[in-house]
Amino acid sequence: MKNIVSRLGFKFGAFVTAACVLGFLLGSAYSARTSAASPQSTKANSTVPAAAGNISWQDGFAPVAARDLPAVVNISSSKTVRSPMMPFLDDPFFQQFFDRQFQVPREQRAKSLGSGVIVTSDGYILTNDHVVNGAEDITVALADKREFKAKIVGTDTRTDIAVLKVNVSNLPVLGFGDSSKVRVGEFAIAIGNPFGIGQTVTMGIISAIGRGNLGIEDYEDFIQTDAAINPGNSGGALVDCRGDLIGINTAILSGQGGGGNQGIGFAIPVNMARQVMDQILKKGKVTRGYLGAWIQPVTPEIAKAFNIKETGGALLSDIEPGGPAAKAGLQRGDVVTEIDGQRVDDTNAFRLKLSMTAPGSTVYLKINRNGSEKDVSVTVGEMPAKDEEAIADDGLGQGTGSAALKGLTVDTLTPQLARRLGISERISGVVITDVGPGSPAERAGLARGDVIEELNRKPVSSLREFEQVVLGLGDRPVLLLISRNGKTSFMVIEP
Repeated sequence: MKNIVSRLGFKFGAFVTAACVLGFLLGSAYSARTSAASPQSTKANSTVPAAAGNISWQDGFAPVAARDLPAVVNISSSKTVRSPMMPFLDDPFFQQFFDRQFQVPREQRAKSLGSGVIVTSDGYILTNDHVVNGAEDITVALADKREFKAKIVGTDTRTDIAVLKVNVSNLPVLGFGDSSKVRVGEFAIAIGNPFGIGQTVTMGIISAIGRGNLGIEDYEDFIQTDAAINPGNSGGALVDCRGDLIGINTAILSGQGGGGNQGIGFAIPVNMARQVMDQILKKGKVTRGYLGAWIQPVTPEIAKAFNIKETGGALLSDIEPGGPAAKAGLQRGDVVTEIDGQRVDDTNAFRLKLSMTAPGSTVYLKINRNGSEKDVSVTVGEMPAKDEEAIADDGLGQGTGSAALKGLTVDTLTPQLARRLGISERISGVVITDVGPGSPAERAGLARGDVIEELNRKPVSSLREFEQVVLGLGDRPVLLLISRNGKTSFMVIEP
């Protein structure tokens, strides 16, 4: 039975593959006829002939590979790592039993392999920050076996992008595509140097776009593909069927900690990578837009509590005093539904949009405040380095469980207690001193040390005020404003 299933699967798979390739060839022919009518979007593209028109049933994607492979390089880097001395060797008693070589921290050379993409003919290369982070020595190997020393021009750890430079001219270039036009289901080709075995080309499709909240980088808008991406592909190219660069390969999702390809790979969209590179080359650093507000998702429970008809949008759970949001008149509890005329579907997209807005620019927001819509214009500030996380969602308010206030023990947050717990003096409310094990409150994510500032939008600055509000709640859902580690977030608890 197993063999029969396998044969049927192979025949069906062959049919589907043939149909897909045939459709691709027809689409390529059409694209080749129509693309001549529209100008290329970048200077790099205008100097590189399109390869899609040369694709045939016999040659497959060989024309794309032949054009792009010379512009994808191998990157090897090394740095000095000091192995820490074992703590007990500081004790004179133990030192007498060990040779001196064990008593002195040992230095070792740690090596890393990755890939990169040449994007200018005079030697600028895009790769991942984690490929060269902390590197003291970087060597770039071209497809024609030439090797050059490279220097780091600049890096951005929050998007995992690095820009390198080699002092060589007339290099092959991979032209920029437009990642905003990438569609799910399109062909994708990954080029890199997996496992250090040499240049490799793998093919798949675009599985998803706009992937975020994965915890891989601070700013995530990944293109997901099933084209095989393995260790060593980091920093390599993800190209479309025309051979244009649409992403920088950066991460894989592997099962059971094996580290190998599982058909889920992620690439940084080239539009984001290019913007980071442009800022590094022009300013020497990356600057980001700053709202001065903490945000969280609008879950169904949050939407109901705030009298919003639809989920989506970004809930402002706190406003930084004197920040851009505060100056524009935004308030805690406002829900941003649009930015510059574009609907805000989730907090990740909103955060990305703001971060990519030049400081000093004005953005136009549509907000929902107490059930009424309002238009607000905000002059975006520059995000301070120490406050990069000031617009991040702190994980509360996900609405993943049903809970009630039963099981909570709270106390008035006195100045003495606030100092002992390391809580800011500007925060007032009741502090959670105990959460019963296995209680609904614990399952809802409440924890000792959390400060409840509001119940159903009513401030509670003392235990007495808290109890008075609780008495009138009945069986209705409760909207809490929680402060944790200096950040506030709304949480809806169902009875």
